[in-house]
Amino acid sequence: MASSTQIKALMQSHIDQDDDRFLSIALQVAAHEARSGHGKLAQELKSLVDKAKKKSRENLPVSIANSIKDTTGLLSTSHSKLRLNDLIVSSEVKGRLERLVKEQKHLVTLKNHGLSPRRKLLLAGKPGTGKTYTASVLAGELNYPLFEVRLDAVITKYLGESSTQLRQIFDAIREVRGVYFFDEFDALGSHRGSNNDVGEARRILNSFLQMIEQDDSNSVIVCATNHIEALDHALFRRFDDVIRYELPTEDEIVLLFKSRLRGYVAKNFSWKKLALVAQGLSNAEVTLVANDAIKEMLIHDHPAISLEMLNCAIQDRLNMSKHFTI
Repeated sequence: MASSTQIKALMQSHIDQDDDRFLSIALQVAAHEARSGHGKLAQELKSLVDKAKKKSRENLPVSIANSIKDTTGLLSTSHSKLRLNDLIVSSEVKGRLERLVKEQKHLVTLKNHGLSPRRKLLLAGKPGTGKTYTASVLAGELNYPLFEVRLDAVITKYLGESSTQLRQIFDAIREVRGVYFFDEFDALGSHRGSNNDVGEARRILNSFLQMIEQDDSNSVIVCATNHIEALDHALFRRFDDVIRYELPTEDEIVLLFKSRLRGYVAKNFSWKKLALVAQGLSNAEVTLVANDAIKEMLIHDHPAISLEMLNCAIQDRLNMSKHFTI
């Protein structure tokens, strides 16, 4: 029979609406019954837990997510199939993301020991270095829906309305487990004392600081910024991890090209020469270069992509980037 401690824990997890912990304790009760010689009861309990888990997966927040998007317009929803292996970044960045994924997958174990898994990330770096892609990868790896926060809908000109919109988003974060992505986060998190600051902007930031600190949901929150220097310093301690993204190295450029161009180039293709020419391009720009070369090959019916074709595409992209360099 379940111990008094297990019964209290079951009730508390029910009150907290923590289904994972509830089912974990139920499995502990089943294991205890099995050790006590009550094999039939133990098997029945395990079958009920398995049935509950299956039903939870089937009902995972698709319909709820759609209703959130439809009624508020604050979130756009998608379901990613990407995995960590699809992400080409430095080993340090990948290691920190793998750590978050592992902690999320052991959420119940950690919570049973009074610990919280990492779930609040701040990603910083130049445009195109993989921040948005990372949010999709985390959603795919965890099998969570991806909710992208539409900051244009959150930030309004009406006094007090933006804080109300933020509250709706954090209500969704609490009610529907997922990966919630705040892109161009500096629009919310700029210095409260900056010269262009106004009262409403300060109120929005204060509201966000309070909400993210109070949030104890099971969702993953990912914020991305191209301008980490513009963020208010009070934000940093609200995150479990701050990860910086850099332009790809030569080895990473080669991996990016290989992942997109395998099957389109000759077997003896000189990847190393390509990496040297493409230095300074972001991850997204490398992908665009590869796509441009593929289109060139298909349109002109070339048998394969040549180094010359890729060099031209790289130069076009580098020339384009110069227009946006300050």
